Amino acid sequence: MAEKTWKAETIAVQGAYEPGNGDPRVVPLALSTTFAYDSAQDVADLFDLKTFGHFYTRLSNPTVAAFEGKMCMLEGGAGALACASGQSATSLAIMNICQAGQHVVAASTLYGGTYNLLSHTLPKFGINCTFVDQKAPAQEIAAAIQDKTRLVFGEALSNPGTEVLDFEKFAGVAHAAGIPLIVDNTFPTPYLCRPFDFGADIVVHSSSKYLDGHAVSLGGVIVDSGRFNWANGRFPELTEPDESYHGMSYTGAFGELAYIVKARAQLTRDLGAVMSPMNAWLANLGLETLHIRMERHTENATRLAEWLAHDKRVQWVKYPGLKNDPNHALARKYLKGMSGVLTFGVRGGAQAGERFMNSLRLAKLVVHVADTRTCVLHPASMTHRQLSPEQQQAAGVTPELIRVSVGIENIDDIIADFDQALAVACQG
Repeated sequence: MAEKTWKAETIAVQGAYEPGNGDPRVVPLALSTTFAYDSAQDVADLFDLKTFGHFYTRLSNPTVAAFEGKMCMLEGGAGALACASGQSATSLAIMNICQAGQHVVAASTLYGGTYNLLSHTLPKFGINCTFVDQKAPAQEIAAAIQDKTRLVFGEALSNPGTEVLDFEKFAGVAHAAGIPLIVDNTFPTPYLCRPFDFGADIVVHSSSKYLDGHAVSLGGVIVDSGRFNWANGRFPELTEPDESYHGMSYTGAFGELAYIVKARAQLTRDLGAVMSPMNAWLANLGLETLHIRMERHTENATRLAEWLAHDKRVQWVKYPGLKNDPNHALARKYLKGMSGVLTFGVRGGAQAGERFMNSLRLAKLVVHVADTRTCVLHPASMTHRQLSPEQQQAAGVTPELIRVSVGIENIDDIIADFDQALAVACQG
């Protein structure tokens, strides 16, 4: 196969699965928790990580492996691990190299669930976080790094603020301290952005969003670039013997795959937050149209953002595809397309915004984002409601902000729906 020279569109359709003579043309769904072997030694070698194969679906499954392989190819990584949700992918990615008494530096403009994970849940396990303004100079971000800091975390395109991460600045800060940069690439997807090309070391996704694309399956995935030097003296959990695997060193045994093998063999073994074969099958099916959908999402979002920007009933619009958007230059530098999420505020504040959302007909008010259907959400009272007003402000969430996930319907129908809803909202 010529997979190494394939473009993203071809990988999305055919990557990581090559049917043999008489095999299913489409990735088959392996709904089995267990797999049979001919000898006890075969299974013992699997448990000892001397060979790789499928023996229990909590650790590996053929359908899940096909999805992992395709995501690895799309991101340009060395290995991938599918998880039960985007939130579990983020949690495992951090916990794989972070333990009690250690520390994380993260951009403040994060999805509310991730912010809560870092500010409330992980501290209960002894892992603390310092949040930084991602627009701050590199020196200011670097000042937040402590002796116990193990990683820097950010979102390629923040949810809901649509702030574009300056990958090279953040990677430079992280690498100068000898620690990796982990990036959530959910909103751009690997079709519109490949963070490894700009210095990121680990990528995480909520596959429940654009990767699946149809709002039918929960999932997440961690992709390892295989480029970070884990043997730099700061990560003994990857270099020193693991007594739960007979004293094996991950870097010694697996080289560039050390991080992702540890995440699978240790964390999913012990915590079990794995993707189901059914959800992997659905996510893999969604990937086959990723490139087509992301182009339409971007096209429609750009059209809607431009229309809103010229409507007097709208106070402001934020979308990196707009030329006057403060993130436009970074978006042009790092993104192949601007994705399908925008935010705006209706004149009249939160009450007018509520009337607007209640008046939509085609678009729906749902606690989701990034699928084929246009939807809206009010982050301040929904996804970010657990945050204090100060935390919401730091995350770019204002009281009047409405998040729009622009679908792939006809753009004229989307605009007509927004037009009639704004008419109702601004009469109240």
